[in-house]
Amino acid sequence: MVRVTAAMASAAVERCDMAPTLGAAGRRGIEQRRHRLGRVGRDGRELRSAWSRYQRHTFHDPSPALAPWVARYWEARWDYAEPYRQKIVPYPNVHLSFGAGRADVNGVCSGYRIRVLEGRDHVFGVAFRPGGFRPFLGASVATITDRVVPATGVFGPDLPSRLDVPTVEAFLLAHLPGDDPRVRRAAAAVELIAQDRAVTRAEQLAGELGLSIRGLQRLFAEYVGIGPKWVIRRYRLHEVTARMAAGGAIDWAGLAADLGYADQGHFIRDFTSIFGESPTWYAQRY
Repeated sequence: MVRVTAAMASAAVERCDMAPTLGAAGRRGIEQRRHRLGRVGRDGRELRSAWSRYQRHTFHDPSPALAPWVARYWEARWDYAEPYRQKIVPYPNVHLSFGAGRADVNGVCSGYRIRVLEGRDHVFGVAFRPGGFRPFLGASVATITDRVVPATGVFGPDLPSRLDVPTVEAFLLAHLPGDDPRVRRAAAAVELIAQDRAVTRAEQLAGELGLSIRGLQRLFAEYVGIGPKWVIRRYRLHEVTARMAAGGAIDWAGLAADLGYADQGHFIRDFTSIFGESPTWYAQRY
């Protein structure tokens, strides 16, 4: 296994707001397309889940041997005659992605990113559990936050030649790390945040886990790659999108208070930083 040092991570080839699986020519045209597409009104393919006519996503569970580290395998296929600017919202997962002739490790992104999709293409990915990538990386996961690094820098040059679950599973099993109880602790902390809507503050989470606030912050930086406050905010804001999908009127001020925000303005700023648009604008997607 190749160990990634902090120096290697700081020299990562891309930031995570770049499209990690586009070829070089595609990346050169991103900014031009953003400018051209940005001049028109809202893309109708975003509204009321219309994008599902152009994209297909499938998910697969890992084997029990890999379940402590891997959350799921995913595949995305798309067919767009015209370029489509897709917003990708962040979760506290590191991804290993294969597509367009390249393989990358995508660190946790602290904000949304834009990916331009066009033509017909396919990407295969591995979503690691929060904390689960630390033993594979051999370094603090915070060293690759907001970055995309070549997978060869982590796993060596012999990457899978086929993109299917059995092949990628066999590859990961060959690189299986030793047991690390802190992986389980980090995963349990994130799971508590995800499942308990009452968790709205890092200090509260630290108390639930029997950690000091500094101990909690160190655990998250080393294993999750981003701070507990960000993870709490991300999961609480995810509940907002669930309410949007359910339909009906939303009391934004009341919702902000339910999520632990002192005022509606702070809630809107946080939502926009994660999702790239205001709550009312985002709600049009449903």
